[in-house]
Amino acid sequence: MSKILVTGASGFIGSHTCLSLLRSNYKIIAMDNLRNSSKKSLETVSKIANQNFEFIEGDVCNASLLRDIFKKHKITSVIHFAGLKAVGESVELPIDYFENNVGGTIQLCKVMDEFGVRVLIFSSSCTIYGNPQDVPVTEECPSKTPTNPYGRSKLMVEQILSDIAKSNKDWKIALLRYFNPVGADKSGLIGEDPKGEPNNLFPYISQVAVGKLSKLKIFGNDYATHDGTGVRDYIHVTDLAEGHIAALKKILNIDGIHAWNLGTGKGYSVMDVLRSFQDVTNIQIKYSIMPRRPGDIDKIFSNPAKANKELGWFAKRDLREMVNDSWKWQSKFPNGFQE
Repeated sequence: MSKILVTGASGFIGSHTCLSLLRSNYKIIAMDNLRNSSKKSLETVSKIANQNFEFIEGDVCNASLLRDIFKKHKITSVIHFAGLKAVGESVELPIDYFENNVGGTIQLCKVMDEFGVRVLIFSSSCTIYGNPQDVPVTEECPSKTPTNPYGRSKLMVEQILSDIAKSNKDWKIALLRYFNPVGADKSGLIGEDPKGEPNNLFPYISQVAVGKLSKLKIFGNDYATHDGTGVRDYIHVTDLAEGHIAALKKILNIDGIHAWNLGTGKGYSVMDVLRSFQDVTNIQIKYSIMPRRPGDIDKIFSNPAKANKELGWFAKRDLREMVNDSWKWQSKFPNGFQE
């Protein structure tokens, strides 16, 4: 039976996409090096979906391991999440980001090509747009000048994949440009589980609300936004996961490489999110204003019209549902999968 290889499967977006795939009756092989995630997320996915699947611990930079996987299993397509993803860390460790995000994708594509598997869904990012002059951002945003090594690594991969698609018409590639994935599965049994201090807003606020962290650090309150804090397009991780299935169905029926924004089209500031958390949890969340982080921008949110029209995909869950599901996960599992 044909299967989908999911790299970076135990991470936040990977695990939720695995769950959505299983709920839609796809067969998967899950792969992850567990550098920034826990195997428990996939064990929980298996329980929620009441389905077993094979998990392989390993790195996409390991070509011999990839060859073994493709020899053993009838892989027909790949959803590629594996990579490092923290903007601030990428400024400190650019070599790691290029080695993992760019080098790992090159190894994966080489092995896919060897085995004649040329259907790829790539986990890209809105960071490729840099600091856009105009929002909402369409896929045709002219700047494409990322402000940090993480974004540059994603743009490099997009450019590499574009050249691969031009070199061989058999490739079918979807570039999914995520905005800011948040929330958790409606069960509250899997969610965002960062190792160490969170880099992202939602898990940070959740950990303050649950008492794991003392206060929220707000990085900058002098941005050119309605309240001075950064504005982002937050999208529920389940909506995002469902976007991968929509993209997979579409890409199987068209040739070449195609990009789609996956976002809600709405921008919320850090303070907007903070107020929503306080409203949902009835907990006053302490915060302090910190200096801006390198690589951060004022505001960005999506124009998702292309994905709406071409994929028939829409983000259905609003900010309150994102907050509610995040809190459901964090309050059930204050220490995440490390309990």
